[in-house]
Amino acid sequence: MQTLFPNRAHDVGIPDGLSVNSNSSVYTGNTSIYTGSNSSEDITTPESRYSWRPHVTLTFAQSIDAKIAGQGGKQLALSGKESLVMTHWIRTMHDAILVGIGTALNDDPQLNTRHLPAMTTVPGYEHKYHLPRPTILDVNLRLKPTCKLLKNYKAGTGRRPWIFASKPKNQNDLDEWWARKEALKTAGAKVYVVAATDGYISLSDFLKTLKTLGIRSLMVEGGAKIIQSFLRETHPGLDGKAIPIVDNIIITVAPKIVGADGVGYDCDLTTQLGQLNHIKTELFGRDTVMTFKFKND
Repeated sequence: MQTLFPNRAHDVGIPDGLSVNSNSSVYTGNTSIYTGSNSSEDITTPESRYSWRPHVTLTFAQSIDAKIAGQGGKQLALSGKESLVMTHWIRTMHDAILVGIGTALNDDPQLNTRHLPAMTTVPGYEHKYHLPRPTILDVNLRLKPTCKLLKNYKAGTGRRPWIFASKPKNQNDLDEWWARKEALKTAGAKVYVVAATDGYISLSDFLKTLKTLGIRSLMVEGGAKIIQSFLRETHPGLDGKAIPIVDNIIITVAPKIVGADGVGYDCDLTTQLGQLNHIKTELFGRDTVMTFKFKND
């Protein structure tokens, strides 16, 4: 049976009725539990064949009419319980997880695995789910020092978030930028400076930086601009031809209609179909989950 990630997986007691175990071919294949510290070194994870960047998994939930958010980017509860658990399970298989600053401000996400069932613990043996590193593309450092990501880190229930920004050229803007940087660092964030063009972080520079920091796999969760950017970004393949920067796509389709005021990902996937291999479609409760792999070879 073809799987999204071709290594082994552990069933860790997901409730009956959910295909979140070693028999599900939607996303299985990686050891997603670990013992001890937050180090990712012992976690089996998908890795890119390109040495300069991590493996990239793009995943998002949409309505039947291809909307991923409400009017003005308002957060929508699209995923049902079963597919939400699946998404949190996939998080455990990646070294890092990414959202853009729009999603970070609108949703105040936690980017953890809180919807997975509690593990049975053995005295003297720490057994817990792997938490991916939270990463945010935030060119102007607008993330709030009071966000849940930083609160969880201070409380010891989350990993330190990494923020990727770019220095402004105007001196007045730079002074304010430095002040915001210091506030975020004081709150616990780690800030990395990468290249940007026209106010947008360079995805290639961002991915290169992640790889130098030891990140082997990245799960991209949105929002709309991030999804659009990753779908459109390419890089030279082994034969020199342009290929997508995304390796896998996981799309959850919820049986809901949002309407014309909703926000889509503004990218016609039909233009990408020639580059996509369908891996599997499965039902998770009411939701349909489809997985694809880009032909990056």
